[in-house]
Amino acid sequence: MKPRPPAALELATLADHSLADEASFRRLGFFDLDLSGQSADGVEFAQCRFKGSDLSGVQLDGASVADCLFERTNLANLRAEKSSMIRVRLSTLRMTGVHWINGAVRDVTVSECRLDLSSFRFTDFTSVVFDGCNLTRADFQNADLTGVRFTDCDLTGAQFSQATMVGTRFANCVLAGVGGVTSMTGAIIAPQDLAALSYTLAEALGIQIEAGGD
Repeated sequence: MKPRPPAALELATLADHSLADEASFRRLGFFDLDLSGQSADGVEFAQCRFKGSDLSGVQLDGASVADCLFERTNLANLRAEKSSMIRVRLSTLRMTGVHWINGAVRDVTVSECRLDLSSFRFTDFTSVVFDGCNLTRADFQNADLTGVRFTDCDLTGAQFSQATMVGTRFANCVLAGVGGVTSMTGAIIAPQDLAALSYTLAEALGIQIEAGGD
């Protein structure tokens, strides 16, 4: 399901819309605002739009993000635990080092985002697409990635140990050096992606690949 943006937005301001515990932000446009380093528990964002803003280093616990759009916004090192993201679109964001732990992500599209060194441990994904993203060394340990689609993504060194991956699709992705490859039971991989993954799988199973002789 796609985000349901409102017909009109009120512009958010630092004076009136800084993060606070149990705050509810609805139908607001966070444009070119610096919210970096702020923290809040139980905050709610509904039908909001973020563009050109800085949320780097923000700390959230029990947050709810629904029907929101994020564009060209800095989320580097944002940390959220037990938080949900529903019907959200994220595009051209800096998300290096994001930690979205033990949360829920549903009906979300992530496109052209930098997500290197991010962590989504113990998070449940439903109807989620990663398209054209840098996910090098991303951590999906113990995540439920059932049905997630990765397209044109760089997943070099990503970690999938103990993840649930039934129906997870990979197409035109870089899968060199991924960890937890034996957890990929039920995943669907495009033929052109299989060669690099086969070496990683062989190493994980202790299989030696011998060069052919004459």
